[in-house]
Amino acid sequence: FANHPPATTMVEVKSLIDPDMLVEIEADAIVLAPEIHASPTQNTAHLIFYVRDQAQSTAFYSNVLAAEPTLNVPGMTEFKLNDGCVLGLMPQQGIKRLLGDALPDPAKANGVPRAELYLRVDDPTTYHGRAIKFGGRELSPVDRRNWGDIAGYSMDEDGHVLAFARKG
Repeated sequence: FANHPPATTMVEVKSLIDPDMLVEIEADAIVLAPEIHASPTQNTAHLIFYVRDQAQSTAFYSNVLAAEPTLNVPGMTEFKLNDGCVLGLMPQQGIKRLLGDALPDPAKANGVPRAELYLRVDDPTTYHGRAIKFGGRELSPVDRRNWGDIAGYSMDEDGHVLAFARKG
């Protein structure tokens, strides 16, 4: 990670007024203009999901994205999503070992939605179907959304929400 250190923000919500409420946290990666950095690789956003089982998650995302990882070594798997974005899969015990007690234990949040990956693709129905076929759980079928996109939502086995969408 020498040239691309991961960035993490942890947010804890102790309780909500209604236990059926859901907290959604969105993050935007801002890529600076090329003239700010000499190297184009510095303009790549890395989204890193902490996973229980790296091999199982690698197989899931290989099948769902219909792509092989660009990096697959003990402790990190990466998938190129486009020229400016990479999805990383890091074992949750690895990030805990790396950051120690400064980081709440990600294993304590297993199954709790921890992040949403919203991908615009040509055919959201195909991607959404693969997510379900390979072990994801459907949260909402592919449908027209009030913001104009056509999107379907599923959840991987670690609690990450996946949305596959296209402009309506």
